Amino acid sequence: MNALSGLIIAAIIIVVIILILLIWVIATYNGFISLKNKCEEGYSTMDVYLKKRFDLIPNLVETVKGYAAHESGTLEKVTQARSMIQSATTPDQKFEGESQLTGALRSLFAVSESYPDLKANTNFLDLQNQLTGIEDEIAKARKFYNALVRMFNVKVQSVPSNIIAGLFHFTERPMFEVGSEEERVAPKVQF
Repeated sequence: MNALSGLIIAAIIIVVIILILLIWVIATYNGFISLKNKCEEGYSTMDVYLKKRFDLIPNLVETVKGYAAHESGTLEKVTQARSMIQSATTPDQKFEGESQLTGALRSLFAVSESYPDLKANTNFLDLQNQLTGIEDEIAKARKFYNALVRMFNVKVQSVPSNIIAGLFHFTERPMFEVGSEEERVAPKVQF
């Protein structure tokens, strides 16, 4: 009986260890799924604000066009950046387009400084105010998204959760970062 009770105890210990490992795998997997969904939610939230800005830009360009027709190079850059965003198929492509658009908008507002009538135009002022508000919301959404991505990426890289990440093909997600130092400054909207 002594050997039999030893085998039963060993079997119970093995079953308990397997159950603990199984519970850990399930909990870790569910943690990845939860963070993945939060990252997607953060991206979608940011995307809403980027879309608002995207939709506002044609009105801004048309308003500037009426006053600064010979500034076509600047207006073309804005339009090209908008097109790049529209045709983006990956977050990295979209992030690159957004960086270019931010730089183009900065140039557009620099052009507006040369046209006092444009700076006084109520449509232009309203569009600038809307854009400023949207830029603030984009910054907040970007911060929220990047915080979620950081948590997800840490979990993908950390031991022992990296084992589960590898088994279930969870890979690091891209941060939404600004490409150059110039673009790190929000478009200036002052008169």
